Amino acid sequence: MQIINLQDNNSILNKFISQLRDVSQQNDRMRFRRNIERIGEIIAYEISKDLQYEMKAVETPLGTSHINCPKEDIVICSILRAGLPLHTGILNYFDSAENTFISAYRHHINEKDFEIKVEYLASPSLEGKTLILADPMLATGSSFINVFNALKTMGTPKNIYLASVIGAQPGVDNLQNELPKDVKLFIATVDRELNDQGYIVPGLGDAGDLCYGSKLQH
Repeated sequence: MQIINLQDNNSILNKFISQLRDVSQQNDRMRFRRNIERIGEIIAYEISKDLQYEMKAVETPLGTSHINCPKEDIVICSILRAGLPLHTGILNYFDSAENTFISAYRHHINEKDFEIKVEYLASPSLEGKTLILADPMLATGSSFINVFNALKTMGTPKNIYLASVIGAQPGVDNLQNELPKDVKLFIATVDRELNDQGYIVPGLGDAGDLCYGSKLQH
């Protein structure tokens, strides 16, 4: 798996990440969601550099302009519910894309152990298309892996991109071991470790709760 870590180069992205992490700003859910959305837009822009293009003729009021435009059929898949703002950001740029929604959540067996459950999937055919799989938090990598396997029934994509905001190095390593080599991960930043409960450290907390409010545990 190829990893494109956007933190390798300084940009305005740093500001959005700092605000997501800042406990003094996390009570502003609108800002939190918007920052994830903006990061989704940045990731979409970076992914766009890797797509295939074809020349198109565009008629202007004064003549004809020839412009290279993306020619791939894109499907954006987000993991509910935390993935929705990231999905929106990517869709803002790939606005003609098809859309897939899938649920994946942690079912806690005890205080430390959990399993990932996938219970809902709505998707078009993925056969021969370019799939962008979006989840803001890449902790253990289990959600990405389980969703990747669940989507196999929808067809075989031509290209697969993973889009994430914050990851932990153990989760990134897990994806490298489990996913095909031609998958590409675009991620805003990677933290060093996970705690005993499988949460990213220093991370930012629970992205779903910060976006939409707390939930009862299963």
